[in-house]
Amino acid sequence: VLNPEQFDVVVASNLFGDILSDLGPACTGTVGIAPSANLNPERRFPSLFEPVHGSAPDIAGKNIANPVAMIWSAAMMVEFLGQGQAPYQAAYTDMMQAIEHCLAQGPRTADLGGKATTTEVGQAIAAMI
Repeated sequence: VLNPEQFDVVVASNLFGDILSDLGPACTGTVGIAPSANLNPERRFPSLFEPVHGSAPDIAGKNIANPVAMIWSAAMMVEFLGQGQAPYQAAYTDMMQAIEHCLAQGPRTADLGGKATTTEVGQAIAAMI
């Protein structure tokens, strides 16, 4: 945990994977933008893609949640489902470039020091894609 740069891949049980997926983003200052994936590499069962932060019911309906983690999770899903297929990889790349641009240039939600709403950030990312 203290030296995360020493790891490229971590394989863990669901419980410890959940703990690590919460700790990692917390080290960056926010869990608001972190995606998560529970992968079935054999593809015999569905994989799950979700934001690290959970559902955040305390801010539901207030249009203040940061949508980046959900969009990033969706990008990871597109990459995983279309592994090795150029159109899916292109879609993943477009999604990630839009996310990166939005994080660097804005708009940003309040958790990242901005003033944009959930809708505004989501629309900005969608427009860039």
